[in-house]
Amino acid sequence: MIIDIHGHVSSPAELYAYRSILTAGRGAHGREGIKLKTEAVLRAAERHVGLLDRVGTDVQFISPRPFQLMHAESPAKIVDWWTRATNDAVAAQVEAFPERFRGVAALPQAVGTEPEAWLDELERAVLELGFIGVLINPDPAEGQELGIPRVGHEWWYPLFAKLEELGVPALIHAAGCRSDRENYSEHMITEASRTAISLANSRVFEHFPNLSLIVSHGGGSVPYQVGRWRAARYLEYTQVEAYDNKDGEAPPEIESFDDSLRRLYFDSLVHDRKALALLVQTVGADRVMLGTEVPGSGSPIDPLTGYQYDDITRSIQSYDWLDEADRTLILEGTARRLYTRLPRSGR
Repeated sequence: MIIDIHGHVSSPAELYAYRSILTAGRGAHGREGIKLKTEAVLRAAERHVGLLDRVGTDVQFISPRPFQLMHAESPAKIVDWWTRATNDAVAAQVEAFPERFRGVAALPQAVGTEPEAWLDELERAVLELGFIGVLINPDPAEGQELGIPRVGHEWWYPLFAKLEELGVPALIHAAGCRSDRENYSEHMITEASRTAISLANSRVFEHFPNLSLIVSHGGGSVPYQVGRWRAARYLEYTQVEAYDNKDGEAPPEIESFDDSLRRLYFDSLVHDRKALALLVQTVGADRVMLGTEVPGSGSPIDPLTGYQYDDITRSIQSYDWLDEADRTLILEGTARRLYTRLPRSGR
């Protein structure tokens, strides 16, 4: 079976009309949410299912579309209402196609709120809607540099504790971007890079050993620039070796950057065959899971291959240096191990 952990909902236009009501009314209207008609949900998702068939995906984990999450909007209550509505839209698509989709929740990460405020919606999505994972936006300020700590900081610990309690993995995925320096696609790669480095240099997994965090878009620049971070860690190691032992204590041990990086997981969404090979060879096949975002930005045809950029399964199956066991880990096995709320067999 081929499991794609990185997909997004295909919803009727009525959902996005509701978003316009929220942003225009600034909380004066819209608290009641929106009820999508089953027929509209089916029509909106039929093409989505057809595209999965074309690339051979059996099951896809879908979440709200990140660039639509509007975490930097105000007041915070419209972010909360919108998050509930989009999670409900995901649940509706899963219900319409129960053999093809599983739900991944967004969180109401409105600027000015803290992780404790997001936990009720996380619990609702997992315990009531039956979702198997969650998205985390590492930059709710959407590129505005408002001082929100990076994901390795203790500020995020209440969320990590709840994720560990519920046993659900989190896909780190930036959302919109308000910066003049980059658009939202560029911002996603920037934040994936920052997050992977921050977590690799943090003590998060000492505090939460059963936490599963997946960095989207192949970890951004990290596999390509890994030598820089290896060198930085080596410099830290040499400083420890020169530790002035005045009290008879042993110097602290320094873990290699590669070992720290392997505490994380990564999706395969890099849209380039050579780049994906570098990712797998850098972090290991057991740390990479298929993610395609079908349908998404990779739908155009790659002139070099004649296939869609997001037909990533084809690349994974073509690597002659991957043995069958590693290929199975990427396409199914690791996803089944991490997403413990996914049925143990079948879809």
